[in-house]
Amino acid sequence: MTSTPNALTVLAIRDFRLFLGIRWVATCAYQMVAVAVGWQVYALTGDPLYLGLAGLAEFLPAFLSALPAGHVADRYDRRRVIGLCLGTYALAVLGLLALSLQSAPAVGAIYALVAITGVTRAFMIPSTQSLLPVLVPAELFPRAVAWSSSSMKVAMIAGPAVGGLLYALGPAAVYATAGTLLAVSALATTRFRAKLLAHSATTTGLGGLLAGVHYVRSRKDILGAISLDLFAVLLGGATALLPIYAKDILTVGPVGLGILRAAPSVGAAVMALVLAWRPLERHAGAKLFAAVALFGLATIVFGLSRSFGLSLAALAALGASDMVSVVTRHTLVQLRTPDEMRGRVSAVNWVFIGASNELGDFESGLTASWFGTVPAVVIGGVGTLVVALAWPWIFPELRRIDSLTHPDEKA
Repeated sequence: MTSTPNALTVLAIRDFRLFLGIRWVATCAYQMVAVAVGWQVYALTGDPLYLGLAGLAEFLPAFLSALPAGHVADRYDRRRVIGLCLGTYALAVLGLLALSLQSAPAVGAIYALVAITGVTRAFMIPSTQSLLPVLVPAELFPRAVAWSSSSMKVAMIAGPAVGGLLYALGPAAVYATAGTLLAVSALATTRFRAKLLAHSATTTGLGGLLAGVHYVRSRKDILGAISLDLFAVLLGGATALLPIYAKDILTVGPVGLGILRAAPSVGAAVMALVLAWRPLERHAGAKLFAAVALFGLATIVFGLSRSFGLSLAALAALGASDMVSVVTRHTLVQLRTPDEMRGRVSAVNWVFIGASNELGDFESGLTASWFGTVPAVVIGGVGTLVVALAWPWIFPELRRIDSLTHPDEKA
């Protein structure tokens, strides 16, 4: 008799444990580098504009590399692509280490190395996301996504903390540690045992690059899930205004700001663990829309709150509801896409999500300058609720989804 799978079943798969470890270590290293670059650039320039330029130096090359990266993920062994990306990332970080040992490192050189890290991350993301479905059976995939998402959230909390502590010894300490972790992760990618296929190109040139876009357009369930997340994050980007809430509205200072920033990640990590134990086995489409509606409501509550405790609870609920959307969307996109297309579809997914995060911060700042901070957050929450109510009728295919692991089942 076959035992019923539980949250720990997927952890018994050796390749999945290796995947979790590599991704966790690499994410910690990335977060450590981000902390060090930010502090170092600001220490060298004293101008916050240069911090924004550092973010732009990473995002723009990554954004432009996304579609070619998806094509590479579908054409070549994804393990080798990930290992090469991690190795290149480690070399770029060692370059930052060499610069930090100089008496007056050039900010332009730092930006150039940051741009390299952006490109390597762009190539690594679609290969990483499309590798996971090959490592675990389809029936365990939602649990695998939940475990992966939970570990990522923990890494996003631990990485900056470790980076900040190491920075007390100077940026060189951070870069040396992160470079070592990335090099170890790169070597670990050679230990996967799963048999992977490198698919031959069925469409070449521009058509091959845009195949993922065409596939997403043809699949209304996938397009609905990706666009739902895009508009929810775009409209409900309250986290971009947290410094104003911490300073002027809740008056909790920089320590309180750190706690506020951590609250969504804590809520998301807890929800990811819940979904690992109790995945969305039935009525997944309806639960997805309910989660997005909760995201909007939590945004409104946070916007109106004057209580630090209530604000933390609202941010935690916001993070938890977003995690339901993340796990549902990622499971749906990966399991309903042929393996030979997964890299390019993952790249399209990443472009949507990356754009929503960047544009969401811009939208929040713009509406706050127009209407004020509190009205901007509340308007964003209301907009998210409108999207959650409208999308089930615009994309009925997404509303009817019952089981994520059995594509033919509908509610």
